[in-house]
Amino acid sequence: MYNHQLDTFLKVADMGSFSKAATDLYISPTAVIKQMNLLEANLGVMLFNRTHRGLSLTAAGQSLYDDARHIIQFCGEAAERARQADAATRHVIRVGSSPMTPSTFLTALWPRVLKKCPGATIKLVTFENTPENARRILANLGEDIDIVAGAYDEAFLQSRGCAALELSREPLRAIMSAAHPLAAKESLALDDLKGQKLLVIQRGWNRETDQLIDEVRASDQAIEIEEFPFINLDILNRCEESSEILVGIDPWQDAHPLMVSKPVAWDYALPFGILHAPQPSAHVQELLQAVEQVTTAS
Repeated sequence: MYNHQLDTFLKVADMGSFSKAATDLYISPTAVIKQMNLLEANLGVMLFNRTHRGLSLTAAGQSLYDDARHIIQFCGEAAERARQADAATRHVIRVGSSPMTPSTFLTALWPRVLKKCPGATIKLVTFENTPENARRILANLGEDIDIVAGAYDEAFLQSRGCAALELSREPLRAIMSAAHPLAAKESLALDDLKGQKLLVIQRGWNRETDQLIDEVRASDQAIEIEEFPFINLDILNRCEESSEILVGIDPWQDAHPLMVSKPVAWDYALPFGILHAPQPSAHVQELLQAVEQVTTAS
């Protein structure tokens, strides 16, 4: 937006020395002198009085000094206004992304969605996947993050204060280390899990996992179940390092390259989709409608 030699000029003027300015800017004194010579040549004026006692501003230099900060500030404000205008035109949708809430759910849909929302674009916002962050983000969708992918049920949405557009129903599978003895099987029966330890997200998170816990515990199979409070990479790492099996959905398995997912002979699946604010912005609403249309048509 402006000649960045102005930044160097201000630094030299403030410090009264080419070498001191160079040290502060992490460049060589020769580079500073070259920039100032070019600036003077371009303007056609002398900016500094150069004496053996140091540097001082000429009248022209003082005039430029008085205006330079205003020029830089104005250019910065103009650039920000341009970015905001561009963002408004492009309809930027901020997508929350973490290892357990991947943004890849939009990959296959995006070319078709873009035809219906030609001004839309995506900005990924990464976040640390902790219980506190998850609750805060879901309760405040539309502020820093507009949408995020995730599994849910109606009770979950109500407790988190958000809404959802369903994209799929993800079967609950057995997720295990690729080195696990059961990893060689194409699919698993409940009998295959005899003697195994299953990690299942704790009761109250989702109705489907609650029902699965009840079924397994009521069966006559010697299957141990441990409930855990929150899904994150620590759980996947734990399973990869042990013989424990995670009950989860494919998007979770995708977060760890050494885990495999196997279908099990049970009939449980979690709604999976786009979580958003109960009253999304017009841009987000337009995106959701486009996604719904392309997924319904496919």
